[in-house]
Amino acid sequence: MFKGSMTALITPFTDGKVDEKAFRALVERQLAEGTHAVVPCGTTGESPTLTHAEHMAVTEICINTVKGRVPVIAGAGSNATDEAIALVRHAAEAGADATLVVTPYYNKPTQAGLYAHFKAVHDACELPLFIYNIPGRSVVDISVETMARLAQLPYIVGVKDATADLDRPRQTRDAIGGEFIQLSGEDATVVPFLEAGGVGCISVTANIAPRACAELHEAWMKSDQETVNGIEERLMPVHDALFCESSPGPVKYAAALMGLCSDEMRLPLCEIAEESKQIVRAALVSAGLLP
Repeated sequence: MFKGSMTALITPFTDGKVDEKAFRALVERQLAEGTHAVVPCGTTGESPTLTHAEHMAVTEICINTVKGRVPVIAGAGSNATDEAIALVRHAAEAGADATLVVTPYYNKPTQAGLYAHFKAVHDACELPLFIYNIPGRSVVDISVETMARLAQLPYIVGVKDATADLDRPRQTRDAIGGEFIQLSGEDATVVPFLEAGGVGCISVTANIAPRACAELHEAWMKSDQETVNGIEERLMPVHDALFCESSPGPVKYAAALMGLCSDEMRLPLCEIAEESKQIVRAALVSAGLLP
């Protein structure tokens, strides 16, 4: 159920407010283009600047728009355990298929603290839970040993791995087994991640190139390496461009160029630089996403 191309959805804003109409249209486009699952309220969705009410509303809008056509993995993490528990419980009540819970940021917990945090969130709700391990943003890195302990809990089913360590999926598979679902959090390294034991990617690029991302994973599942390589080569400049500044600045600008939504963000994120805009535009043109 949880495999393939999964889009880390952007959250469109207009005049400082969540643009519900644009968000629903984005979700419908994902479904029409073959995306295998959607992920609202993650890093790409600017969850740190959403109020609790907005976070819950975006999750509900996504679930209500999808209507069960693909899985919805709701972003529900926080650096405060009680807050993460509240968001996970809300996601379950709203009808999410799973939750994505990021490692606590800024607090800098030990491995013992990380285990206790995720166990508390796990114990609060009977919903599949993906650990989101992203040391570059949260400072802490869950060790393979701690991940293996957490994997013994029945509702912790997998990880979104954004460590950029391509030896990690193999180590995790060796320690836990193949049933533990490993999803990449790095578009540019998705193919070697799949080769090392991953089964999907929670993708930024899929916001603007959902069909190509979905086709890459479908080709991988069919062992069609020629198609995989062709799509990877075409999208690599896009992957790189969408991280020329802090995400989701570049992908929101790309979405605006394609007429999908505004590129508006919330402070402390701001409009990307003119040089970055040129990089993004050139990458979209080279990939055939813009004329």
